Amino acid sequence: MRAALFVIPSLIVAGSLAAQQPERYQLQGEDVAVYNLVGAVSVEAGTGEVAVELTRTGRDAAKLRVEQGEVRDAETLRVIYPAEDVVAPAMGAGSSTTLRVREDGTFGDGDWDWGRHHRDSESHGRKVEIRGTGSGLEAGADLRIRVPSGRRVAVYLAVGKVSVANVQGELRVDAHSAPVTATGVKGELTVDVGSGEVRVTDGEGLLNVDTGSGEVEVSRFKGRDLTVDTGSGSVHGTDLTAERLSVETGSGDIELATVSAPSLSLETGSGTVRADLRTAVQSLSVETGSGDVALTAPPTLDAEVVIETSSGDIESDFPLQVTRHARDHLVGRIGSGKGRIAVETGSGDVRLIKRPG
Repeated sequence: MRAALFVIPSLIVAGSLAAQQPERYQLQGEDVAVYNLVGAVSVEAGTGEVAVELTRTGRDAAKLRVEQGEVRDAETLRVIYPAEDVVAPAMGAGSSTTLRVREDGTFGDGDWDWGRHHRDSESHGRKVEIRGTGSGLEAGADLRIRVPSGRRVAVYLAVGKVSVANVQGELRVDAHSAPVTATGVKGELTVDVGSGEVRVTDGEGLLNVDTGSGEVEVSRFKGRDLTVDTGSGSVHGTDLTAERLSVETGSGDIELATVSAPSLSLETGSGTVRADLRTAVQSLSVETGSGDVALTAPPTLDAEVVIETSSGDIESDFPLQVTRHARDHLVGRIGSGKGRIAVETGSGDVRLIKRPG
């Protein structure tokens, strides 16, 4: 009897460990998409075909189904959750999100077409609620996705977190509620998050970040286009080089340090705007509903300047040839006026600061 008491627990532990061993899948095709409702997703560089390691989590993990196959012109891996109520304890008490999931397990790709194919609207499918506590299917799947160079991959996640490292190609990350971090991505990266912070470092190529709510931070980026659009949240950037740079937030500060871009558009509904420009600008547009604007530029700044503020002061370290001036409006020229700078704030001071030569 004493020997049996030791053997039975050992069998239970061994079975538990075996249940958590990752399942392995490969995906072939020009376009690849991975769909999962709950879990931590890691995307990294790989070779050969797109490979996915899937580890089930939660007391009901065995009820999940994994399906593969072509769906709307993309080779897919889909984690199927057979319930309309899903419990994700990592969300915490009181947290929840609701979305529609099609019968094939896809969701969230209503406006994504890889530039060629039209996707069905997300309005189709059953409504699924994911919450931190309560009754329902308690299950999730952690994914490790390896992406070979030059591939096009889309990752769809409802709740969890996403990390991306050293991927070269065309990558889309679409999440309802999840923080996203990406480092060393070369090519095209699109991040679309309903709610969650986004942090991107050491990127090259094209970057597009769209979040409904959450702070965005981009550092050490070099490429053609850099676009950030957030409904609510501050945007911070450091060491940015791009042909076109656009930042828009409904509410939050915009703070950019060490920026080199000939074309810039910075807009916030409410918040301060600070930008440290390191090169000449062809076009710079700054707009804030309420907040101060401070632009630092090299001594060689050469631009036509239009500044409007309903309530605030206008200061310039640069010699301005003023052509029109009113209490809340100033039009002038710095140098020969090759570029154009337009600044508008509903309430706040505007400062043009000359960096020491």
